[in-house]
Amino acid sequence: MEESLGQKWKQREFALASVSDLSSAPSSASPGIARFDSDGLQIHHQSHQIPFNVDPRTVQLFKVSPVQSVCVVEGSDVGKKTLYSRGVTIQFRNDEESAAFHCVVQQWKKEVNAQGNVRNGTITTSKSKFDEKIESSSAKMYFHYYGQLLHQQNMLQDYVRTGTYHAAVLENRADFIGRVVVDVGAGSGILSLFAAQAGAKHVYAVEASEMAEYARKLIAGNPTLAQRITVIKGKVEDVELPEKADILISEPMGTLLVNERMLESYVIARDRFLVPTGKMFPGVGRIHMAPFTDEYLFIEIANKALFWQQQNYYGVDLTPLHGTAFQGYFSQPVVDAFDPRLLIAPSMFHVIDFTKIKEEELYEIDIPLRFIASVGTRVHGLACWFDVLFNGSTVQRWLTTAPGSPTTHWYQLRCVLSQPIYVMAGQEITGRLHLIAHNAQSYTIYLTLSAKMWGPGAEQGGILQTSSCKLDLKEPYYRMSQPQAYALAQDQQPQPLIQTQDIHIQSQDLDEPEIVQQPLPNSCAQIDSLMRNV
Repeated sequence: MEESLGQKWKQREFALASVSDLSSAPSSASPGIARFDSDGLQIHHQSHQIPFNVDPRTVQLFKVSPVQSVCVVEGSDVGKKTLYSRGVTIQFRNDEESAAFHCVVQQWKKEVNAQGNVRNGTITTSKSKFDEKIESSSAKMYFHYYGQLLHQQNMLQDYVRTGTYHAAVLENRADFIGRVVVDVGAGSGILSLFAAQAGAKHVYAVEASEMAEYARKLIAGNPTLAQRITVIKGKVEDVELPEKADILISEPMGTLLVNERMLESYVIARDRFLVPTGKMFPGVGRIHMAPFTDEYLFIEIANKALFWQQQNYYGVDLTPLHGTAFQGYFSQPVVDAFDPRLLIAPSMFHVIDFTKIKEEELYEIDIPLRFIASVGTRVHGLACWFDVLFNGSTVQRWLTTAPGSPTTHWYQLRCVLSQPIYVMAGQEITGRLHLIAHNAQSYTIYLTLSAKMWGPGAEQGGILQTSSCKLDLKEPYYRMSQPQAYALAQDQQPQPLIQTQDIHIQSQDLDEPEIVQQPLPNSCAQIDSLMRNV
């Protein structure tokens, strides 16, 4: 039994029936998660993370019942030497999961003790910073993927992506002429070649995957540029360069901007290699969000679980697993290109300034949400996309993945609620988008949307409806069909799309609060007639 439970050390995550801080009232308990990662054991409520980080050298775990345990650690007030005990009560769903968790904690403590401790209390390890926070199997698959030419071709053939980078570099030659450039995660080396075309003094192309060899071959095949480019195989967290860079260039964006966690490597490269007055291409990213309605998508996802409603599948009743399957399908973010007329409120955005943000601030991203519904309809979830800014001295250029704009290989992303909420025109929608990084190079997404009271007396009212979901950004549902064409009402005319590339951000704008309202690219009034025809 002990040996089989020990195998669950690979599981790394346990669902908790309830979690409550010992210093809080019992009524504060709610379902949660216990997760083991490179930082130790972290315990989360479904909606937020308890500031409870477990040190394997001081943790004490007490079993108070077959399914309930108390986890206690030593702590101290900030700036004070007084020690005190702090803990949480955690309850598991059954005896087996409780026993497995205890087994994992014991195995975890043994592994830490086997590695040994240094004087300041950190764990001695030969791993690089990247290896400490990223699961080895995830990193292996990641570098294998980007080490293949067919995937590099897919990105190179994204002409919005490649063309925008080329224009941003060549139109800002003044920033590159005679300058030292570091290409972070160089891939095929295409951005290094662009920088050399723009007159860079020297370019260091840093690439950790086997693609580094192909980059050397491609660069050598362009001899007029090759003499000013050096390909270095390795991670930016590990390599050493002979000189500081005046410019960093990179394509670190993943789905929802932050997927794959390469933004952290980009920030680490900034701190390690960039001179204080240096530039970053791109220098700013924005995550855009808006609630949407899409009955077709909701029904499509819900129908996937119908298989599990069979009561006589070769004589077997599958219905006990229907609820789990239903929630499982709704735990996948949807990646596709959708019609912007499905948005039912003006969008807002969250700014990430690559030139200022700290690496640790990317481990957890918390975005409060507030929208005003433009129409009365069912809200099926939150739609998200991103853009990045190349803030050159000569030209500002945006790369956008917005709905209605030319489609990129990133598409857009939608978090779909398993329980939609109803809103009326003018009603306020509030909520929270909470992203927590995990060691599979992605994020767990926690989304909550609520409809507030509206109309006369709304200021005395509260929340009418709330719906929440948890999704894994690492495991999306790729739905690559083209956006459906929705007929306009007879009195409607198509609205011109906002050209994001024409939007200018001044430096002082980036110091404004991170949540900003902006107009919808298309009118949503026709949604009323659309929904009546569904």
